[in-house]
Amino acid sequence: MYTTEIELSGRFVDAVLLSRVIDAITKMDAKFDLRETRIGRTAEDAGYARIEIGAPTCERLDEVIDKLKELGATPVDGQPVTLATVSKDGVCPDGFYSSTNIDTYVNVNGKWVPVDDIEMDCAVVVDPASYKARCCPIAVLSRGEQVVIGHKGVRVAVMDRAAEERGFSFMGSDVSSERQKSLMVEEIAREIRAVRQRNGKVLVVAGPAVIHTGAGKHLAALIDAGYVNVLFTGNAVAVHDVESALLGTSLGVHLKDGTSAPMGHMHHILAINKIRDLGGLRQAVEAGVLKEGVMYALVKNNVPFVLAGSIRDDGPLPDVITDSVAAQEAMRKGIKGVEIALMMSTMLHSIATGNLLPARVKTICVDINPATVTKLADRGSHQSIGIVSDVEWFLKELRSYLIKSDECTNDED
Repeated sequence: MYTTEIELSGRFVDAVLLSRVIDAITKMDAKFDLRETRIGRTAEDAGYARIEIGAPTCERLDEVIDKLKELGATPVDGQPVTLATVSKDGVCPDGFYSSTNIDTYVNVNGKWVPVDDIEMDCAVVVDPASYKARCCPIAVLSRGEQVVIGHKGVRVAVMDRAAEERGFSFMGSDVSSERQKSLMVEEIAREIRAVRQRNGKVLVVAGPAVIHTGAGKHLAALIDAGYVNVLFTGNAVAVHDVESALLGTSLGVHLKDGTSAPMGHMHHILAINKIRDLGGLRQAVEAGVLKEGVMYALVKNNVPFVLAGSIRDDGPLPDVITDSVAAQEAMRKGIKGVEIALMMSTMLHSIATGNLLPARVKTICVDINPATVTKLADRGSHQSIGIVSDVEWFLKELRSYLIKSDECTNDED
């Protein structure tokens, strides 16, 4: 929903004119809210009205405003944005506008244009000649680019609560372990299936607990079934997934019976060394060494993934991006077209991904720790909903809703 205000002033402002204005608004499927009205007692008295207009798209809002201009209305936010030129690479001019993750338009020479690549905490770069605008991280600004200064001429969408209540938000945005979780997972499965049917993308952000709990087989099955289009994770998930595929353990613990393997503390290092010797995960699959698991399923199905490194990584694997800025850029490319994101058992990767996602992306955070979900929302990802649950249960349940039950029975022993 996009909103703006219009003003009517002068002796012609009377009940008849207001009726015509309201009629025009409602006929164009827009909403209104009378913020202030003053009708003169005599024909000589000046009247005044200020009305908030809301429409589902910025384009429709402009159509409504154009119609109301014919009736004498003046838009309050009709001024173009103020621009300033970047004088030093990676540094914004003073007073620059800092973006939100909510869909935004800017007024460029009287024309409202969408801000592409919307992301929180960025500058908005505008090319007046081409009527283009985009979010740009401060660090990659180039000298000579023009960025938005202040808030004038910026139009940010607002949440349409009524539409939200009709859609995906029956679970609410609060975090609670006292919920009937199967219904929540069923709803998520329906949404994922709908996204796939319209060729949208599903993003999975996963932490090591996905492997440690034995949930890797469920995630691999979802990848094989085409329900995962991109995966973000770190070195640990890939390492322990390979460890599981090669040695049957995760962190040296047998996944089948939970017993510790002799010298199991070495297993993840052995797995890292094997993949490094082969040159990477794809090479391990092509060599026939890596034959199962999450990373195998990703490579086999040509599903892109980003392994973002951290200071605590062992190895790391050759596929890990150890430059955090480069990893961030790879993640930005990966989120193009994403409509729904599943963030499971990883606080840092979830927050990092949430910082990059537009607010329109439906985001589900699954973690045994309620604080993880809370922190994600606190850091700006207000669209996220939380499920306080063991990740193995969640993925097993999600798999059962998305994949036929007879396909799930083979590895339930």
